[in-house]
Formats: sequence, structure tokens, C-alpha cells
Amino acid sequence: MEAAGVSIHGEADFIGRFEPGSVLDAGCGTGRVAIELARRGVDVVGVDLDPPMLDQARAKAPELAWVDGDLRTVDLGRRFDVVALPGNVMIFLATDTEADVVANLARHLEPEGVLVAGFQLGGRYDLHHYDADCAAAGLTLVERYATWDGAPWRPGGDYAVSVHRTSNA
Repeated sequence: MEAAGVSIHGEADFIGRFEPGSVLDAGCGTGRVAIELARRGVDVVGVDLDPPMLDQARAKAPELAWVDGDLRTVDLGRRFDVVALPGNVMIFLATDTEADVVANLARHLEPEGVLVAGFQLGGRYDLHHYDADCAAAGLTLVERYATWDGAPWRPGGDYAVSVHRTSNA
């Protein structure tokens, strides 16, 4: 892809549209998105519950903050311009924890912050439930796309990238 001139960092490109000074990469895995955002000058913290994945992230970028934590309960003691959930994080959560995760991540947003999540559709957790969980956490849908490169969203699609903003913004 890169040799063909296609960006291999679609998630970071999309998140960069918001010109964030700080990003919480929630469910960061091995750190691919967080590392790219940091390379672009963004203050990034990665959180994941999988120690082997965090070990890989730490090995690749030991200078970044990597936190072993549960997205339902982690308290980083700070707020972020963007909280990002790339990589299908929402559909990998334990069943019936999604609302708690969204609520906790919303607490980590700056007053004008955005929650950005991209995930595969068609499984047990859908956009109706995600939007309801966001609304319950005080977030309002402001944008939705079919891909990280901004292709228009159409109902019935199999993937969505949603942007929710704090309701008081």
C-alpha cells in the first residue's frame, strides 16, 4: 500500500483532522496508531488490558506512556482532546461492558473533545447500541463514515467510523 502511495496510517490520518494536542489510544494493542500519532508530535497515552501486546508497544516505543488497564475502570487522572478506539475495540470488549467503557472514556475527554471509534458491524454490538451508550455518557454524534479515509456512511454498511463530541461543547 505504502509503495502505491496509499497511507498505511488511515486511523492516525483521520484522528489528525482534529488537530489534537493529546490523544488517549484506548485499546492500543501493540501501539501502531499511538506510535504514529506521537511521531506527528501528539502527546499520546496508550491503554490496553493485554500485557503481551503492551510489551510489544513498549519495545517499539519505550518513551511513550503505556498503561495496563481495563477501559471500564482506568483513571488516568487527566483529559484528552481525542479518545480513539481504532482497531475494532468496541466489538472485542466483554459482553455488556460497552456502556461502562464509553462512560469511562467520556470522562477522559476535554470539554471540546471527541470520541472516535471505528468497528465492524453485523455482530452483537451495533450502531444503535453504541449511539445510545454515547448519548447516556453525554456524547452527541457529529460525524459518521464508512471508512477511516472518510468514505460516506450509508446505512447497511459493514463498518463505521463514528465521531461523538461532548454534549456541552
